[in-house]
Amino acid sequence: MDIKLSEVPSKEIMPGFHGKLIHTEKMTLAYWEVEEGAEVPEHSHMHEQIMQVLEGRFEFTLDGQTKVYEPGQIVPIPPHIPHSGKALTRCRLMDIFSPAREEYK
Repeated sequence: MDIKLSEVPSKEIMPGFHGKLIHTEKMTLAYWEVEEGAEVPEHSHMHEQIMQVLEGRFEFTLDGQTKVYEPGQIVPIPPHIPHSGKALTRCRLMDIFSPAREEYK
């Protein structure tokens, strides 16, 4: 099976976060188009996550430490660790979650 990202419908999962979501049995891959100023409130989850900034500047707080990330930077996020973020500019992000995010299906 192959997937054309251009044919995957976008879903607004939270205000300002428009995701193209691809699911396998054990993983979810999310390509986000994020509006400038959009925020993800602090949360944690059982999923292991890897975030990559593809475009823009994204302020991200992981376990109380805040940094600004730019294209090419990757952030591993362990399960159950509080994190939050804010798009300082329009951003494109990629997230990988394991196990799959059932609530995003």
